[in-house]
Amino acid sequence: MDNISVSTATDKLEGMIQGAIALIPNLIIGVIVLAIFWLIARLVRKFIKRATRRSDASNVGSVLGRLAQGILIVLGFLLAATIVFPNFNPADVLASLGIGGVAIGFAFKDILQNFLAGILILLTEPFKLDDQIVYNDIEGTVEHIQTRATIIRTYDGRKVVLPNGELFTNSVMVNTGYDKRRLEYDFGIGYGDDIAQAKEIILNVLSNNDDVLSEPSPEALVVDLAGSTINIRARWWIHPPRRADVVASMDWVLEKICIDLVAAGIDLPFPTQQILFHDQTEETDGDRSRQREGWPAKNNGENPKAFNLSRSVIRAAQTTE
Repeated sequence: MDNISVSTATDKLEGMIQGAIALIPNLIIGVIVLAIFWLIARLVRKFIKRATRRSDASNVGSVLGRLAQGILIVLGFLLAATIVFPNFNPADVLASLGIGGVAIGFAFKDILQNFLAGILILLTEPFKLDDQIVYNDIEGTVEHIQTRATIIRTYDGRKVVLPNGELFTNSVMVNTGYDKRRLEYDFGIGYGDDIAQAKEIILNVLSNNDDVLSEPSPEALVVDLAGSTINIRARWWIHPPRRADVVASMDWVLEKICIDLVAAGIDLPFPTQQILFHDQTEETDGDRSRQREGWPAKNNGENPKAFNLSRSVIRAAQTTE
């Protein structure tokens, strides 16, 4: 009995050894095929990166190169497996991964979404490297666009990692999307000041700045009659529209316009407020023909002239609030 068991085990072992020896040629060929595909994949990746290195699509080329390399390596592995194991059928493997693929898809939904969004961002280019963008309360310069996330450097030197899925499905403001940008600021002058003179001073300041574009030409427009000021909006265009240029232009224009307006005797008033009180215990309180806010009515029922002024001041104060 023991001899029969030993003989059977020996036969199985010999069959396994013979089968392994028979697989050696196929295994060598499979390894060679996999190595060839791996080499081709590397060459394709380098070619794509080199072809796009000097263009605006260099980042796209890097991603597409990695993607092409991965696809070629997977194809080489499947072909090598078919050579080593003739009974191996890639279609059966894909069919068996059907249910598992659904589960994996749900588990990695966000990762796949960010990956696909990153590919679409690189292809459609709503923004590019070195663009300055605003997303919600985050503003900065795009440093890297990866397949999963976009890296932004804020103006105060912080690093922000934004998932590509959010950037692709939500609104993003690209401040450097065009070669020039319009800036504006409201200056409030007094109601007794000369509007035409104030406009002339503002336009003269803007015209004498080399960083302000002459086309489109600067503008000075009355935009509001506020409670204590007449608001004139200065509008001008700059190039390039980067954050540092915006800050420098605003600093120079606001300082110069403020100095020139004051030198010309034009008032730059600040909001004022006047609060009036009256005795709530007067006999006339509640009688609108005899009692007014701030001043009691005269005995003859006539309201004082100061009433009209007080009402206008109160309305102005309410407006400024």
